[in-house]
Amino acid sequence: MNAPECVWNAHAELGEGPLWSVREQSLYWVDILSHRLHRYSTKEGQRTWQFDQEISAVAERAAEDGLIITQRHRFATFNPNTETLTPLLDVEAELPANRFNDGKCDRLGRFWAGTMDFAARQPTGSLYCLTPDLICVRMDSGYIVTNGPAWSADGRTLYHNDSVNGRVFAFDCDPESGALSNKRLFLQFGGEEGSPDGMTTDAEGSLWIAHWGAGKLTCHDPAGKVLRSIELPCSQVSSCAFGGSELRTLYITTAATGLSPQQREREPLAGGLFALDMDVAGVPANFFRG
Repeated sequence: MNAPECVWNAHAELGEGPLWSVREQSLYWVDILSHRLHRYSTKEGQRTWQFDQEISAVAERAAEDGLIITQRHRFATFNPNTETLTPLLDVEAELPANRFNDGKCDRLGRFWAGTMDFAARQPTGSLYCLTPDLICVRMDSGYIVTNGPAWSADGRTLYHNDSVNGRVFAFDCDPESGALSNKRLFLQFGGEEGSPDGMTTDAEGSLWIAHWGAGKLTCHDPAGKVLRSIELPCSQVSSCAFGGSELRTLYITTAATGLSPQQREREPLAGGLFALDMDVAGVPANFFRG
């Protein structure tokens, strides 16, 4: 297997949230701390939108062009073509030190997104599910930093990360109602493994996890066994998503935040977007149906 190639050295402070748009044949990703949304296309090049606050996760809307996004304390829609930002719903007004972090849509068009303590010290983060009719439900809580989620091939298992404590949890998930049950420890990271960050699943049902602080991705089977490992030239590996015309390109986001000046000098590609051609395909990202 070839090494990942840096296709955009964006110097992102906190690159995250990659989303492949089949509709646009482009990859959206964010720089949370710099308040930027990026779009990468092999045909159309690079484009960036600047926001006045953090933008942490994106998903496409099914009914019309545009995205649903999470910002510091809210869900909103954003149309990249018109640059129209429309707030939808605020959460956690009682927790001003929190912010949204990672998020994705499930097969029924619900947007799942987690919050975290901005200082990454207090267990004030929760996992929320936003339905297409804009009802927001807290699904789980007690996290310092949330990451994920991702679903098994049949949609009956949801994976979600307690990053600071190095834990990947699995839940039984009702694909129709979205109800969660039977929370259990799926993987425990520690030491040189770094922290479990963003993740995705492929068409064969394997789970790909970014190792924050350890400079790699690992692929796991449904029992948790490591199937393969991919090394990157950046220690802060934050997330991944499959894209490309056949969903056989693995895009990987990285970050520079938390690195000392000496580390930044040793890692000149930190905060870049990487791509790697794969022998396995991903699955198309789900749309938000609201």
